[in-house]
Amino acid sequence: MRGDEFEIEMSPKADERDVEELRDAIHAYNEETTGYHDAASLSCFLRDECGALVAGIDGFTWGGYARVEYLWVEESRRNSGLGRRLLHAAEEEAQRRGCVTIVLDTHEFQAPWLYTRLGYKLCGTTRDTPRGYRQYLYEKRLGPS
Repeated sequence: MRGDEFEIEMSPKADERDVEELRDAIHAYNEETTGYHDAASLSCFLRDECGALVAGIDGFTWGGYARVEYLWVEESRRNSGLGRRLLHAAEEEAQRRGCVTIVLDTHEFQAPWLYTRLGYKLCGTTRDTPRGYRQYLYEKRLGPS
């Protein structure tokens, strides 16, 4: 089998069905390789009385670790403790699921100070992601290794 028979054309907007199929293929490979079949969403979305999103956290647990992919709080509610509360709730749920580590990344213009304040350890940095900014990878141990 050769790979050069395919024409590669990058797309500025992916079809959700294609993305889902790709993710499913990766997840199937990961589960088959590791033997872990326990992936689950780790999410909470808070809405006001009109149904507008005011804060949320989204991630997953799998194979004894948790990952936060998104954490967002509406600007008028920032510095109210809501982000911290969402993160603590995710950590507690991850521990209930048997996770010993939680990881996340953030950009320097977001809230890296929040994670260090909450016991997360910096374990990686990239530059120019996006150009002119850094991105930080954090981890926190949730229980015994």
